[in-house]
Amino acid sequence: MLEYNVHQEVGKEYVVFLHGIGGNSSIFCKQLDVFKKYYNVITIHLPGHGNSPGIECYNGNFTIDLIVEEVFKVLDHLKVERAHFIGISLGSVLIHALLQAHPNRVKSAVLGGCITRFTILSNTLLKIGDAIKEMIPFMWLYKIFAYIMMPKSNHRISRKLFIREAKKMNRNDFLAWYRLTPYVKSTYSSVQEKASHIPKLYISGKEDHLFVKSLEQDTMGDPSSTIIFIKDCGHVCNVEKPREFNRLALEFIYKNQDVPLRKVQ
Repeated sequence: MLEYNVHQEVGKEYVVFLHGIGGNSSIFCKQLDVFKKYYNVITIHLPGHGNSPGIECYNGNFTIDLIVEEVFKVLDHLKVERAHFIGISLGSVLIHALLQAHPNRVKSAVLGGCITRFTILSNTLLKIGDAIKEMIPFMWLYKIFAYIMMPKSNHRISRKLFIREAKKMNRNDFLAWYRLTPYVKSTYSSVQEKASHIPKLYISGKEDHLFVKSLEQDTMGDPSSTIIFIKDCGHVCNVEKPREFNRLALEFIYKNQDVPLRKVQ
């Protein structure tokens, strides 16, 4: 089973946090204490991250569908039937996959730094990375992409955080995740068909230059989607603008809980 941490009290609804590639639950350090005041909080380390099983445990059958089922194994173990989900970057990609596979188990979704598909530029960069990934240390590749995705000085904290945490991964785990990048587009392909009734809040930094345009275009037809762009902010919006991210996410989940609790401050 994936490594998880849970903070729970009787009568509260659950919020599940999913991190990005190379990261771990520490990227939510500016969210967890705030959310624990109002909700039961579950953080999950995805395969190859933290103390979760490495890729070798899956016998070559490492797919997005498998990761989705691994996440739900944790919730089944905790007897959590439905929950609110918050994801950042890859975490938001996985939430789209959850919405396609089991929309009945998602109460609402907050998707930060979301990726619906890769543009021509980002696809080109990924192909270059694929061509050289066996010839260079994987951390070089990760650092290159970190600087391309988060190039500005005000992105420095989130960039350094992701690079620092990625050093805890091993090469095989990182490359297995990297090989899943061509399937990102498929995780959103039928979200509007299968989960148009699930409330979704997309929060992205206005400076998340590789992904914001395609996100805005792709979600346009979803009546249950709201997009908010944060000024002077890049890809990892929950780290760069935590107060604004927390306020937006808490207000959104508060509006979409089954039984209203005390109003968030």
